[in-house]
Amino acid sequence: MGKLRILSGKEVCSILKNHGFEEIRQRGSHVVMQKKLSQGTITVPVPDHDEIRMGTLQSIIRQSGLPRSEFES
Repeated sequence: MGKLRILSGKEVCSILKNHGFEEIRQRGSHVVMQKKLSQGTITVPVPDHDEIRMGTLQSIIRQSGLPRSEFES
């Protein structure tokens, strides 16, 4: 397991978009990304900050269901 890199909100949104998520709305400093699946919908809020904290990034990874390797350096 590699080390998570420091990412901005825009970079995280870009990674999510590459995996089928789309931007649904933005309110204040948070962007809501969503992916529709046959069994339901995955919704992931992403803070639009210059640097996302590690715990927040881990939560985004867990909610999105994407492999951790997509966010590693």
